[in-house]
Amino acid sequence: MPAISATGLTKIFRTYKKQPGLKGAVRGLFRRKYEEVRAADGVTFSIEEGEFVGFLGPNGAGKTTVLKMLSGLLQPTGGEAQVLGHVPWHREDALKRQFALLMGQKNALWWDLPARESLELNRAIYGIGERAFREMVGGLTELLGVKDKLDVMVRELSLGERMKFELISALLHAPRVLFLDEPTIGLDVTSQQRVREFLRDYNSGRRITTILTSHYMGDIEALCPRVIIIDHGRIFFDGPLAQVIERYATHKLLSFVFPDSAARDLATFGEVVVQTPTSVKLKIPRARVSEVCREVLSRFPVTDLSVLEPEIEDVIRQLFGDAPGR
Repeated sequence: MPAISATGLTKIFRTYKKQPGLKGAVRGLFRRKYEEVRAADGVTFSIEEGEFVGFLGPNGAGKTTVLKMLSGLLQPTGGEAQVLGHVPWHREDALKRQFALLMGQKNALWWDLPARESLELNRAIYGIGERAFREMVGGLTELLGVKDKLDVMVRELSLGERMKFELISALLHAPRVLFLDEPTIGLDVTSQQRVREFLRDYNSGRRITTILTSHYMGDIEALCPRVIIIDHGRIFFDGPLAQVIERYATHKLLSFVFPDSAARDLATFGEVVVQTPTSVKLKIPRARVSEVCREVLSRFPVTDLSVLEPEIEDVIRQLFGDAPGR
């Protein structure tokens, strides 16, 4: 049996649509108009024990809605799901003790308590023995480099330190399933890297089933061999991360290195991405790679040639028509 399965999982939100003007406001008192938004529309997938799966999509695609249904925070409009053999929205105690949901934009720790006492409260909630608690906290704080911050008030921790303690809190009861919603959002590069390394090692050592949503493609590339891509509530890709490039990348990158700095105009062959006095990187439609290579090699002296796949982040951005600041 898969650790996580969803079949036709659907969530429809019904929202009031206010009519413009005073007349519209008065009319709304007696006859309201509603709109239906399908945040999840027939979502179907399964995840085996120990898998680390990336859940991708643009803002509003339905990622968080699906995670909330799988963690029992939302009741679906239709469809079925099971997590470790339990229906999540039945909210059975047996399941609550076996999964954790970590949302990077939500605080799970008590703001006005030292981190140690905040974790102690979670220990009491989950009924964790004191010895097991000490071993777990000691090991996790050591791995994440925050052992010396245990007696600092949560509100005085840096964002990176606070996020690490949020992660420790989520793992305190040794869950078998972990839902991560933007766990590295707002962290500096060093903190992001440390959290990624920790999550990779923890997943490998404990075989904890993990679903990760993130806008940082570095998280996905470092952690997720498999990705599920969702847009407008529907899944349109489920498979190895490498296949995203093979299936959806419309171009390749050609890198040429020349023996001298003579003037060369390669803009006629494709989009110039990077240019130095002795090198040029071109963005070329996949179908024209061989043709462009032949043309450039026949016209100019070339000391090195590389054919590169585009960055996965560029492919995803192109896929969703996403601008960098979206």
